[in-house]
Amino acid sequence: MKKETRGEGHMKFSAWDRVRIAREMDRPTSLYYIEHIFEDFIELHGDRGIKDDPAIVGGIGFLEGRPVTVIGQQKGRNLKEQVQRNFGMPNPEGYRKALRLMKQAEKFHRPIVCFVDTSGAFCGIEAEERGQGEAIARNLMEMAGLTVPVLSIVIGEGGSGGALAMAVGNEVWCLENSVYSVLSPEGFAAILWKDGKRADEAAEVMKMTSEHLKALKVVDRVFAEPEPVHVDHGGALAEEIKQAMTEFFQRYERMAPEEVVKERYERFRHF
Repeated sequence: MKKETRGEGHMKFSAWDRVRIAREMDRPTSLYYIEHIFEDFIELHGDRGIKDDPAIVGGIGFLEGRPVTVIGQQKGRNLKEQVQRNFGMPNPEGYRKALRLMKQAEKFHRPIVCFVDTSGAFCGIEAEERGQGEAIARNLMEMAGLTVPVLSIVIGEGGSGGALAMAVGNEVWCLENSVYSVLSPEGFAAILWKDGKRADEAAEVMKMTSEHLKALKVVDRVFAEPEPVHVDHGGALAEEIKQAMTEFFQRYERMAPEEVVKERYERFRHF
């Protein structure tokens, strides 16, 4: 990877470098952050319609005594796990499971945290047959009206509608080396230039890195990552995110449900 020294020992990466880092197999996953941030996490399964989707994990955990509904797109840390998790690409039942847990959270007045990490929703024939587009669209609609606070954090890849279906939040945060875009650089290059091999150029044009996202106000906060970038030394980054979450919850618990909905609506109206 091309890189140059930046202040305080950090390295400056190109946009394509950051895409590659976001896709690293040994990068901390949703389950890692759930384990290091929340206590007594209980995973819940199934969409109550078709089956359980292992590409999305979700359940209830506690943060300093406060019950929180936590949902995350989960990639594997090795090839066997990635096959089991469908490489973090959810099927319709995954998004319906996520929505079921969000509506449950609303019923019991629990805040919601979503960890976003997917190259996109699964695009297989069977997923389309079971209503992939409808499942994503319904999540967007329902999340927009949730009366409890929603926090979404892009921890790796944030690809297309598959990511957005869990990112309609009051606030959207991201990690320094995460990416968030309408499609992959390879897809962008193939469509625009008819040459998928120009993905490195596409990554620069797409403004998909944390610096661009923050400047465009697509994300509200960026967390610096320790080096090497695929290791969270001693859980330091998870602890920083945990503290920020606590502040987020304290800020929103003072707001009436209609204020929570209005703020989320206004956030996305800015685009």
